[in-house]
Amino acid sequence: MLDTILNIYRDFFTRGELVANNASFTPKDFLQVLVVVLFFSYIYMRFIKSTQAEKLVRGILLFIITAWAFSALLIKLEFQILGQIAQYLLSGILLSLVIVFQPELRKLLVHLGQTKFVAKNFFSFKNASKDEQKTNVIKEITEAVKYCSRVKRGALIVVQKEKDKSFYNEVGTTINADISAELILTIFFPNTPLHDGAMVIHNDKILAAGVLLPLTEDPKLSWRYGTRHRAAIGASEISDSACIVVSEETGDISIAIDGILKKYEDITKFKEDLEVILGNENTEKTENAFMQNLLKLRKK
Repeated sequence: MLDTILNIYRDFFTRGELVANNASFTPKDFLQVLVVVLFFSYIYMRFIKSTQAEKLVRGILLFIITAWAFSALLIKLEFQILGQIAQYLLSGILLSLVIVFQPELRKLLVHLGQTKFVAKNFFSFKNASKDEQKTNVIKEITEAVKYCSRVKRGALIVVQKEKDKSFYNEVGTTINADISAELILTIFFPNTPLHDGAMVIHNDKILAAGVLLPLTEDPKLSWRYGTRHRAAIGASEISDSACIVVSEETGDISIAIDGILKKYEDITKFKEDLEVILGNENTEKTENAFMQNLLKLRKK
């Protein structure tokens, strides 16, 4: 069996001068090469790029191309023995890769056998994945806020439209982590180093925590509002950020934007407004002044 596979590889490499063996490179040949290049480029961009295996795959491809070119050069220079040995070694390495990556190949085959794989991976648009990512972020934030409200755990989350490092460059701890309800709850757990400050979020990342925000100087603001609410309003007055607040005393949920604070009795309404803030919903015009501010924020 092994000898048969090696013979196939040997025949391929000895006859592998695809272009040189043809008198002319026809448009049909060009189309075939283009299809192969596009196919493997898609596989790389879709399943390999930005993963842990990216550097390994790139290294393997570079080695294979270099080894194949070197063996072809030796044969061209009439170093037949060295060229053949190099080709046999390359064939053996290619076979060994199948053995080395057997677990990964098995996972790939299982993945290919999943229902709706073709529709999900080959006919989906990039915007769909972005919307799915935003939906997940909304879900994680909502779950964390809902839990904080239920157990009366204070929280202050700044959702930035544009990334502004001035919020946390001088004071605050850089995190730069994916958003999850568990991480948010951990940061705001009582008596931890970061629980008293604000958390800064931009897109799908928690940028920093333990951030100190400027307090509002509005003299008309009710004395009932504590430091978190005053900081949320203050930050929303000087930036395009939306600030989510959970009261430690009452468990009330509020959002401050453009200096206006809105309190939520229903977590569903909170989630709907959060979708508008993150641009994940096309909301119609509304007479609600707060929602008009949200729409204004989206269009800035």
